[in-house]
Amino acid sequence: MIYSLNGKLLENEPNTAVIECSGVGYKCSVSLKTSAALPKIGENVFLYTYLAIREDAVDLFGFISKDEMKAFKLITSVNGVGPKVGIAILSEFTPDYLYTYIAAGDYKALTTASGVGPKLAQRIVLELKDKIGTLPKEINVSSAFAVTSTTELPQNNLRSAVAALVSLGFLQVEANRAVQNIDPTLSTEDIIKQALSKLSSGKY
Repeated sequence: MIYSLNGKLLENEPNTAVIECSGVGYKCSVSLKTSAALPKIGENVFLYTYLAIREDAVDLFGFISKDEMKAFKLITSVNGVGPKVGIAILSEFTPDYLYTYIAAGDYKALTTASGVGPKLAQRIVLELKDKIGTLPKEINVSSAFAVTSTTELPQNNLRSAVAALVSLGFLQVEANRAVQNIDPTLSTEDIIKQALSKLSSGKY
């Protein structure tokens, strides 16, 4: 099992990275979020990896963090969620947001990921919802977070924006989804404006 790679980044294309280690180039399938977090070509990079061995293929998957790798292993444990679908899901959601939607039972949110239809999304929620609360502490997202708490959101401005949206009458899950992919460096006011625009259009 190849647990990790530490070497020079040779290529970085959407969903694909090539890392040279001791003269050997390793091609990894990666999420869009990992791809965006990689350094410039030629610079050193470290990725956690997962090797998937099938009868007709051997594929290596790379992850920018241990949390992302653990999330990948968790969701691909669901029947019908193969490695490519797992990468597609992690291209759409960070582990924290993914756990939040699963804990909240919000299967519709998961259908925004490529290759995930309503039936598969429902299966993911059904099979993993009870497991979320038993995850190791470093990747645990309490089911209460999806309903009542904003303390686990990583950026202060996003937390404040979510709290404001909830105070306006929106559901916690709606507020969390609305702020997703909004630049966390924006002011709370600007985040709220963009989130309200998403909520009013239904595109979130």
